[in-house]
Amino acid sequence: MPHDPAGAGWIGASLLRKEDARHLYGRGLFIADVQVPGVQDIAFVRSPMAHARVQEIIKPADAAARVFALGDIGPVNVLEAGPELSAHRHSPYPPLADARVRYVGQTIAACMMPTRAEAEDLADNVRVELEELPAVVDVVAAMRPDSPRVFDDWPSNAYISTSVVEGEPGILAAAPIRLHRRLRLNRQATVPLEGRGVVAYWDHRLDELVVYLSTQGGQVKRLALSRMLAIPEHKVRVIAPDVGGGFGGKNRIMPEDIAVAAIAMKVGHPVRWIEDRREHLLASPHARDHTYDLTICAERDGTLLGIEGDIYIDAGAYALWPTGAFQEASMASRNLTGPYRMRHLKLNAHTVATNKAPMGPYRGVARPGATFALERLVDEVARELGREPFDLRRQNTVTAAELPYRTAAGLKLDTGDYITALDIARDKIDLPAIRKRQAAGEPDGRRIGIGFAFYTEQSGHGTVEFMKRKFRVIPGYESANARMLPDGNVLIYVGVQNHGQGHETTLAQIAAHELGIDPGQISIRYGDTAIGPYGFGTFASRSIVFAGGAVGKAARALAEKIRRIGAHLLQADIAAVRIDGGMVHGPSGKVGFAEIAFAANARPDQLPAGMDPLLDVIATYEPTESGGVFAYGTHAVVVAVDPDSGITELLDYVVTEDCGTMINPMIVDGQVVGGIAQGIGTALYEEIPYNDQGQPLATNLADYLVPCAAEMPFIRIEHLVTPALSTEYGVKGLGEGGAIAPPAAIANAVADAFRDIGASFNETPLTPRRVSEAIARARRAKNARAKDN
Repeated sequence: MPHDPAGAGWIGASLLRKEDARHLYGRGLFIADVQVPGVQDIAFVRSPMAHARVQEIIKPADAAARVFALGDIGPVNVLEAGPELSAHRHSPYPPLADARVRYVGQTIAACMMPTRAEAEDLADNVRVELEELPAVVDVVAAMRPDSPRVFDDWPSNAYISTSVVEGEPGILAAAPIRLHRRLRLNRQATVPLEGRGVVAYWDHRLDELVVYLSTQGGQVKRLALSRMLAIPEHKVRVIAPDVGGGFGGKNRIMPEDIAVAAIAMKVGHPVRWIEDRREHLLASPHARDHTYDLTICAERDGTLLGIEGDIYIDAGAYALWPTGAFQEASMASRNLTGPYRMRHLKLNAHTVATNKAPMGPYRGVARPGATFALERLVDEVARELGREPFDLRRQNTVTAAELPYRTAAGLKLDTGDYITALDIARDKIDLPAIRKRQAAGEPDGRRIGIGFAFYTEQSGHGTVEFMKRKFRVIPGYESANARMLPDGNVLIYVGVQNHGQGHETTLAQIAAHELGIDPGQISIRYGDTAIGPYGFGTFASRSIVFAGGAVGKAARALAEKIRRIGAHLLQADIAAVRIDGGMVHGPSGKVGFAEIAFAANARPDQLPAGMDPLLDVIATYEPTESGGVFAYGTHAVVVAVDPDSGITELLDYVVTEDCGTMINPMIVDGQVVGGIAQGIGTALYEEIPYNDQGQPLATNLADYLVPCAAEMPFIRIEHLVTPALSTEYGVKGLGEGGAIAPPAAIANAVADAFRDIGASFNETPLTPRRVSEAIARARRAKNARAKDN
C-alpha cells in the first residue's frame, strides 16, 4: 500500500530531469564515445541470402589472421532460448554462422582492422560461397505442410503453437453477428537514436573481461556472456554507459555481442563494433509482424460475445536468449479482449520461424497488435449494426463498480475508471462537432474521420507470473543499494538501466520522499555490474514498479537507522524523534543528517552500543500481486484523408490515461508522447517489407520512414489517477502505453472517413498507396452493388 513518510511533496512534483543537462550540452557518454587505448574496429561479413548453405569462407591471404569465422573464435556454448517447454523447438543461434545462414544480414565472419573503414574494406574482400535454399517469407504460408523448413529437423515451421479456449466457445458459432477479418501489423525495426555497440577487452589488472555494451540490462547480459564463453561470472564485467534508446531491441544477447567479446579474448587488445543504420535495419531485433485471422461475434443489441480464430507471430529465423518471441503470441491472445466484457475465446496462437531477422520485444510487445485487431473488429461490428462506434465501446466496457474484473483469459483488471476515460476522450475530441464537420464536407475534398481505441497495459509481473510463462530467467524482483556518505548525501545503486525513462530523477524523488531531503542530494547510479546490485534491467514498463519499490524500501530502512542514531545523539527516546528537512528532531533539539552520517561512517564511537557502522542498505522488492497491475487509457484522433493520394494528416489527438500515482507528471507526459510518436510510426510509416526471396526492401532511412516533428500533431493529455493496490505508492507501469493504441485509433479514424463506401483498413502502416487502393476497391464494390440493384 502507498506509504506516507515525513518527506511528502516530492512524489507528484514535475521536476526537470537531472540527466537532461549533460545530453543538452553534449556531455553524455555513449558506446561510440568510449575510448580505450589500442582499440581496433570490427566489421561483419553478413549473408546476402535469406537461406543458404555455407560452402566455404575464403579469406584474403594477406589478412587471414584478421578475419574470424566461427571456428576461429573458440568454442562457444550456444544457449537454448525460449520458454522451458518441451514443445518449444530449439533454434541454435551461433555468434557467427556455422553451416547455414537463415536471414539476410546474419553474421558470417568478423573482420578486424585499426579503423572501421579499413575493416569494411577487408570485409568486402572476404568471399563466401553459398548454396541458396528456398526462403520462407510469408508467416501463414510457412505453416502449410508443404512449406520449406527453416530448420530441417523440425516437423513444421512453428516454434510452438498454443491455444486459448475460455468460456463457452460453442456459443460463438450461433452468434447473430459473426464478422471475419484478416488484420496485419507489418514488420518494423526499433530505430533508437543510438544503435547497438560493443567494446570489449581483457583487463589484466583485475583479470576480467570488460564489455561495454549498449544494453537495457547488464546483469542478464553478464550471465549470458559467462555461460556462452565459459568464463566465471566474477571475471565478466558489463558496463552500460549512456544508452540512446532501447525499445526492446537492446534487451537480448545478440551474436555481435558474443563475437566481439570472444575476439577480444583471442587477440589480447580492445576491439569494438558500432552498428550502422543499415546493419540495424537488416539484423537488429525486429518487431510486430503479426497476422490476425479472426471472427468477432456479437448479439444484435451490440453485446460483444467473444472472438475465435488464429494468431500468427512471425518470430524470424532464431529465438533470442533468454525468452525468444514466445510471449508475443501468448500476450496477444490473452490481451485480445481488452477492457470489454467478452466471455468466450477460441484462439490458436502460432509462433512461426521464417527467413527474416529474429524478433525482439519491441515497445508494447504484442499489445499494439492485439489492440489493433480488437479495436478494428469492434468498429466493424458497430458499422454492421449501424451504431456509433463510441457508443458500442461504452456499452461493452467494464465499469468501475465491476473492478476487480477477471477477463475471459484470466487477467485481473484491478483499479480504474474505464468509462470515465472513454467519456473524457469523447468530450475533449468533441465527437458531435466532428460529426457535424463531416456532414458539411471539407472545401479541399479531403475526408474527415474520427477514431477511438482503448488499451490496457499490464506491468509489474512478479515471480509467479513468469514461472507460469516458463521463463528461463525470471525477472521477479529488483534491488537497490542506498548508501549515505559522511557528508549526508546519498548514492543509490539500482539494477535497472536508464535509456530515456528519467530514472535519475524519479528514483531520486522516491528516495527524497522517504528520507525527507532534496532530490538534489541523491545520485542514482546504474549500468555497471561490478558495483550495482543484481537486477534484470528496464523493459516491459516495470522499472517504476520494481525499482521504485526497491528504492523506497531501501530508503525507509536507511531512514530508520538515521532516526536511531539521531535519537542516540540527541539522548532522546526513539519514539520521540522524527525526520524532517534533512534533520532528526527531538523534544529538545535537532541534529542534521551530515552529523549523523559522519558518525555512522567515520566516528563509530558515537553510535549506540551494539550498532554496526555505516549507513548502507540493500533491499529487494516484488509487488504483492504477481499477475501485475493494469494501466489503461483511451486514444481519440481526428484525421483528414485525401481520397485520391491516400495521404493522411492527423488533425487532433487526445489521450486519457491512468498510470496510477505519478511520481513525476512531466516525465509521464514525455513517456506518453514518445510512445504515441512510435505508435504513429506503426500506423502510418514504418515497415520492412520482404520480397519472395527473403530480401528486405527497406535498409536505409530513405526507404524506412519514421515520423518526424512535422508529422506529429499536438497531443492533448488528460490524466486519471487511481492508485494500484498492490504496489508501492500505487504506481503502475506506463512506458509502453502510448505506443499501444495509435495504430488502432488511426485506422479506425481513416475507416470512419470512408464509412459511407464501406472501405476497410486492416493493415499497417496505412501508407498512401494502401489507403488509396482500399478506397478504390470500396468504390468499385459499391458501384457493382448499385448496378446489381
